[in-house]
Amino acid sequence: MPDTTIRARDRTQETEVEEQEHEGQQCPECGGNLITDEGHGETVCAECGLVVEEDNVDRGPEWRAFDSKEKNEKSRVGAPTTNTMHDKGLSTNIDWRDKDAYGNSLGSRQREKMQRLRKWNERFRTRDSKERNLKQALGEIDRMASALGLPENVRETASVIYRRALDEDLLPGRSIEGVSTACVYAAARQAGVPRSLDEIADVSRVEKSEVARTYRYVVRELSLEVKPADPESYVPRFASGLDLSDESEHRARSLLKTAKEQGVHSGKSPVGLAAAAVYAAALLTNEKTTQAEVSDVADISEVTIRNRYHELLEAEEGSLAM
Repeated sequence: MPDTTIRARDRTQETEVEEQEHEGQQCPECGGNLITDEGHGETVCAECGLVVEEDNVDRGPEWRAFDSKEKNEKSRVGAPTTNTMHDKGLSTNIDWRDKDAYGNSLGSRQREKMQRLRKWNERFRTRDSKERNLKQALGEIDRMASALGLPENVRETASVIYRRALDEDLLPGRSIEGVSTACVYAAARQAGVPRSLDEIADVSRVEKSEVARTYRYVVRELSLEVKPADPESYVPRFASGLDLSDESEHRARSLLKTAKEQGVHSGKSPVGLAAAAVYAAALLTNEKTTQAEVSDVADISEVTIRNRYHELLEAEEGSLAM
């Protein structure tokens, strides 16, 4: 006969059991997996319904929130850790505004004191050369990602790639700006929101050739899985920049799919193919646009657009003739 604190309960009454398994723990009766029923504060067996523990401590907040805004207002913890900051956001910051808790301006002596505290706080946050390197690089990543309009997940990925490069001593002989730019380029391609090398070089502090060389080195040394850029991933951005309709965007995707089937895309720049497809789709759907406008949006020459444009139309005609 099991202990009085261990009792069986009908499985049909377990409606609010959270499927949270206890790793390494098994039911003492049948050896099944244990799960937590937070509604009743009990730990039960998922197989036979045996209650192994009861009156569990609820470690959640003692307040209730009915929307995300109310939840954030009642939360008593700080911001989550992030790889986009060299200390992952775990240190304190001293506000740059010389005001007290009531919003009143500080006196001259207090302002001098706060300035000294800021200086020493900044020194303590970057205690060695590695942290100073990381702080500068992550600042560069954030600046370039903002200029390119990249989402937060790309910044996180780029920061993680840079941390790996720093840990594996890939930086000697290379500039911080060059490796940072290469990390942003790789992260954008991994996330499916690629930017062309020319766009990356425009916001970087290093030359295009150095970015390409450093990118190949980082990808090879870190064994990053970066697929070739898909021309279709550029289409929405180009179409939006030209204010084209959904019909034109769909037509451009169709042209690119046909080009892939015909093997036209092999060895061609994905940016050039995407720009030519958008231009051809605009003409086919009777929307006004010029090669010069497409060239400005895609940051690629009009000659490339014309060449790829004819190749796409030939591939389309070839598929219709088959």
